[in-house]
Amino acid sequence: MSLLLTPGLAGLAFWLGSVVAAQDIYSCLDAKGRTLTADRPIPECTDRTQRALSPSGLVKRQISPSLTAHEQAAQDEKNRWAAELRAREAEDRRRDKALLLRYPTPEVHDRERAAALLQIDEVIKASSKRRGELAGQRQSLGGEMEFYVKNPSRAPALLKRRLEENEDSVAFQQRFIADQEQEKKRVNQRFDEELAKLRQLWALANPPASGSATGPPTVRN
Repeated sequence: MSLLLTPGLAGLAFWLGSVVAAQDIYSCLDAKGRTLTADRPIPECTDRTQRALSPSGLVKRQISPSLTAHEQAAQDEKNRWAAELRAREAEDRRRDKALLLRYPTPEVHDRERAAALLQIDEVIKASSKRRGELAGQRQSLGGEMEFYVKNPSRAPALLKRRLEENEDSVAFQQRFIADQEQEKKRVNQRFDEELAKLRQLWALANPPASGSATGPPTVRN
């Protein structure tokens, strides 16, 4: 029986020896400058870098010092800010790409600006027309009020109400036109900001030929 078990025991011993030989060796300099080694991470060196060595003595990896709770919190905050910065940069690149796809040339950008302003001008034109109609209506109502100029209190309630409605409508149209004029300024400001960015993107997308003095495309404001 012992003769039959001997080869098996020998193989097991060889396998165990190979596992032990394959284990990493950990090494570090402790706070007193002593070189410590062990077959597992060294507790005395948790505050400093440790090296994991192969059995042949080659450095396989380095183990960074363990962080205190305060240091870990600071590192987590740093990592969070770095992740947010990467996300913002990725979003900026996405917006730049979308902007360049929408406006591949200065002419396309100019046409869209003109179309946006024309649409507002058409709205202002319609409101101005309505304000002219209200002015004519007010003149007609004023003619009716002349009969009661000496005693306005005797004017019919319907006439008074129509005059008040006319005044309210005129005021509304005036405010509406003023708002549309402000909207034109906002539209122009948006297109100006886009144009400043697009000039950079166009220059990057179409760099001048080597040795050429030609600059980025000239864009009309």
